[in-house]
Amino acid sequence: MITASIVTYKHTFEDIKLLVQSIISSPIIILYIIDHSPEKCVSTLQEDIAAYLTEQNALIKLIYIRQENKGYSGGHNLALQDAIKHGASYHLVVNPDVYFDRKVIPAIFTYMEENPDVGQLMPKVLYATGELQRLCKLIPEPMDLLGRFILPNFFLESRNKKFELADTGYKKIMNVPYLSGCFMFFRLSALQDVGLMDEHFFMYAEDIDITRRIHEKYKTIYYPKVSITHLFNRADRRSMKLLCIHIVNIIKYFNKWGWFKDEKRDFYNKQLISELKKGK
Repeated sequence: MITASIVTYKHTFEDIKLLVQSIISSPIIILYIIDHSPEKCVSTLQEDIAAYLTEQNALIKLIYIRQENKGYSGGHNLALQDAIKHGASYHLVVNPDVYFDRKVIPAIFTYMEENPDVGQLMPKVLYATGELQRLCKLIPEPMDLLGRFILPNFFLESRNKKFELADTGYKKIMNVPYLSGCFMFFRLSALQDVGLMDEHFFMYAEDIDITRRIHEKYKTIYYPKVSITHLFNRADRRSMKLLCIHIVNIIKYFNKWGWFKDEKRDFYNKQLISELKKGK
């Protein structure tokens, strides 16, 4: 069984319609909508999605939960816990600004079934223009994340290319220790083994944390044989509040794992670079 969850905040149905269309055209059985919109925000999201599913004769089960904003990790964990209770084998954590065609989930499912040592997977991610998004990364050092807020892009260009594995061309399957949170396809038994998403990260950095924890025991795979489209809104660059949340959660991440001394970071990054060199 495959389930999926979307955490929303002041979203309308039109905001997530492309994603809902993608999900109902796939073999996903249950769709969780965790709505973190404030109480004062009038929302018809549940009714609009339900009406659309009826109109499309969709067989998928909708579970809509509106709750106090517990952050990205807190919202998805609620869905993950329920998916585990339902006996699901796989769960998709996905951003509202993503969409994909009907071939994506079956291809990922088949790969995961054939490779039981894989705990998490991310496909190729494209902008709406078709341009590649470089979302496979090394486990970050402080400059890789915080440097982006204080230094001009040209100063970090060489460092970013290495951090984002630009020289790989993103053309082959890779076992990467940091995959983007925009589309995280989890093997639920792996999550039960390493623990769910860390709710100390309200928003941002939770994807670094969960990928590296899974990577310690399982493969975390970039799978370029199928692709998704990510509109990549970059809300943190348009909102001072979200920018502050982003920075605070990056600080929390380094407080947890280590700022300048992180032996596991060094080990897994060197391991990946060595594997990539051998594969050339």
